[in-house]
Amino acid sequence: MRLRAHGLKMAATLVALLSSGAAAMAADCRADPEPGLDWGGCNRSNIMIPGSNLEKADLRGADFSLSDLSGAVLAGANAQGAKLARTSLAGAIADAADFTQIEGYRTNFSGLSAKGASFDGAELQRANFNGAVLTGASFEKAELGRADFTGAILGENGFAFANLARASFKNARIESPLDFSRAYMFLTRIEGADLSAAKGLTQPQIDLACGDEATKLPTGLNPPANWPCPFD
Repeated sequence: MRLRAHGLKMAATLVALLSSGAAAMAADCRADPEPGLDWGGCNRSNIMIPGSNLEKADLRGADFSLSDLSGAVLAGANAQGAKLARTSLAGAIADAADFTQIEGYRTNFSGLSAKGASFDGAELQRANFNGAVLTGASFEKAELGRADFTGAILGENGFAFANLARASFKNARIESPLDFSRAYMFLTRIEGADLSAAKGLTQPQIDLACGDEATKLPTGLNPPANWPCPFD
């Protein structure tokens, strides 16, 4: 009987601990935005918090689908694996943030500042980076089909092994070399882009891409006869 009572007491203690832990997690998910908060794994889809300060917040695996984070401060935040599909981060400040392996289909990053950020392995099909400041950001192995970098400020960006099919770099301001090693560049739009110092570019990649007479290529690479590409 004594052993049974002890066992019941231990079980009750364990249940209490688990309950308090669950309550704490739920409280974190309901917490108001503030620097350094923990929203890891939280469902925050459809939340409207433009201009919020989430600097250095833990947002790993959180669901922000269809949310408005425009103008938010996300500098140094860890958003690994977060869901950001159709979310607006327009004008947000996300320097040195970690967006590794996020889901960012049709996400609005226009005017974003993400200097030194990581988008490695991210799903960014049709993402909008118009006018974004992306110096030093990494996009290695990212899915960037039809992503739009028109007018973005780029430099020291890694696109190695990225899928850039139909992505657009038209009129992007390239301040220092980009790395396109083994990137897939089918119909990638590089009209007017200065790629003269780009690393890893090969003639087969250029033959697949779409440039024009204003496109600058590295020494030894030549524009194919089909430039400019016909578009509907």
